[in-house]
Amino acid sequence: MVNNSAAANPSLNRRQVAQALNIPPEMAARNGIPSRMLASAVAEIDANPPAWLAQSRANSTGKRPVWVELRCYVCDFHELARPKKWWPEFSYVMCDFHSDRDLPAPAAGVRRSQFDGVGSRFRGFTDTRDDA
Repeated sequence: MVNNSAAANPSLNRRQVAQALNIPPEMAARNGIPSRMLASAVAEIDANPPAWLAQSRANSTGKRPVWVELRCYVCDFHELARPKKWWPEFSYVMCDFHSDRDLPAPAAGVRRSQFDGVGSRFRGFTDTRDDA
């Protein structure tokens, strides 16, 4: 007989807990979130937040997300990452080993800019209209 209880209630690391609670990992560590927690315990914290989490949620303006999903346009690889202040709104994101030719060509009158070092392995691209 196989015990499926572990599969039904997986253990999450602190980063995964922070993602589930939509808080920075530093906040999770600062407020006593252990290095590993069961998913059911995280769901309980989410449903009945302690004072520090309730205060954090009350103070959140929602203007800048805590986590963003980066998804490769070419191969669909994805990861959750903390957005950096310098990240613009990307038109495309792709793994850094794919060729630029894998993206559709920019439309006439559109300039494409590239940003390296996005997440753990991505390049970001923005397409903007030339106003000149």
